[in-house]
Amino acid sequence: MDLYHGSNLAVERPRLLPHQRALDFGRGFYVTSDLRQAERWARSVARRRGGSPTVCTYQLSDESWDELDVLRFEEPDGAWLDFVVGNRKETLGAHGYDIVAGPVANDTTLTVINDYMAGTFPREIAIQLLLPQKLTDQYAFCSERSLACLTFSGANSL
Repeated sequence: MDLYHGSNLAVERPRLLPHQRALDFGRGFYVTSDLRQAERWARSVARRRGGSPTVCTYQLSDESWDELDVLRFEEPDGAWLDFVVGNRKETLGAHGYDIVAGPVANDTTLTVINDYMAGTFPREIAIQLLLPQKLTDQYAFCSERSLACLTFSGANSL
């Protein structure tokens, strides 16, 4: 399986950052199977931090999935919403999964999530607003064990 990471530099050896901000699936190294999504992330990171928009490609073998503790969300449902909100509010603590996979919160969903977190509307309304979204995927590699399963295969500057 090919996975892509958008950044402002080439990341040959992914690592877990000690002071990473609160993200959808917690602390981890984030990749996607959608090359266009990685390109958008690379451009966004380079605008914020400087550097050159760069997309790194990694391989993950099918056998690796069997060796790792994986939490997978198929759609932006209630369980996904609770997990994302818990991580963004930093109320979940370390979840213990090697990889968390599921929809990425994009510009549209972030508005819904932020309004839900602010108490603007209840969980049921948030889920109704999230379900029709066509979201790309993201994979958070949350342990050293999972990072060891990624094989770097190259980087392309945009």
